[in-house]
Amino acid sequence: MRVEGFEGKVYEAADLSPLRPNPPITTEDDNDNNGEELFVPPLNFAMVDNGVFRSGFPDSANFSFLQSLGLRSIIYLCPESYPEANNEFLKANGIRLFQFGIDGCKEPFVNIPEETIREALNVVLDVKNHPLLIHCKRGKHRTGCVVGCLRKLQRWCLSSIFDEYQRFAAAKARVSDQRFMEKFDVSGMKHLPIKFSCSKR
Repeated sequence: MRVEGFEGKVYEAADLSPLRPNPPITTEDDNDNNGEELFVPPLNFAMVDNGVFRSGFPDSANFSFLQSLGLRSIIYLCPESYPEANNEFLKANGIRLFQFGIDGCKEPFVNIPEETIREALNVVLDVKNHPLLIHCKRGKHRTGCVVGCLRKLQRWCLSSIFDEYQRFAAAKARVSDQRFMEKFDVSGMKHLPIKFSCSKR
């Protein structure tokens, strides 16, 4: 699956770097964007695999872009209630919301609930929920942990998992998150179907 970004650039599943769109430059003659709708990805948006995306919290400026993905589901990893505008967008587009409230704690007081991560992964692994978006507030820590644990299921080596995590978390990378991913036990989940592109041989 391909996602078209700004200036017509196409992002493949292998391009795991977050999209950081520059604000569109407008002139007086270009205020109507020539009748074209702007598609603005959410903060830290990227494709994880076929039918699976990640990002920071989407707002109304991102709704047209999300609509273009044809999402069936959103996994929301924050404990706060979903905003009314976002709920209206979900209803209007037939998108199902799965909320797994994980507190956004700072080190050294980080408590990542393993069972909650497992529940979120079960939603990701069910292809009936695809296409789906995983997001938290900034698309860094909580989202990074879910994606990192998914990568373990896909048999990625730890150095690649950590590299991807750090690409999104940048200077805010947490040793505790990486330790959690390292110790996360996927043995009980291996019976689940993994039909994503990266795991096909």
